[in-house]
Amino acid sequence: MQNNRTIGTEYEERAVMYLRQQGMHILERNFRNQKGEIDIIAKDGEYIVFIEVKYRRSEQKGTPAEAVTYAKQKTICRVADFYRLKHGLGEFTPIRYDVVACSEDEVTWYPNAFAHIY
Repeated sequence: MQNNRTIGTEYEERAVMYLRQQGMHILERNFRNQKGEIDIIAKDGEYIVFIEVKYRRSEQKGTPAEAVTYAKQKTICRVADFYRLKHGLGEFTPIRYDVVACSEDEVTWYPNAFAHIY
């Protein structure tokens, strides 16, 4: 029986492979600070993209994308702000927040899934 971390890592790897096939360049994985973690940070054209990967075995408790709650979005934005500061990315650097939702047999990418939350 796999634990949640092992399962999460497996689906993050699937998401990375999928995003690379879409032409994205992966910059970092599992970027974290004391506020939280961002699963994948990538470059898509001019955009720096902060990506949350969610997996659900079934939709009994909702879809994977629905699991990216307002609180989770806020955490991602705070960690993204730290990443931008750490890497000297100014306020005019185009950024985007995407979600990759995984089920047993499907990967669905939601570009620009939510706006920055202050």
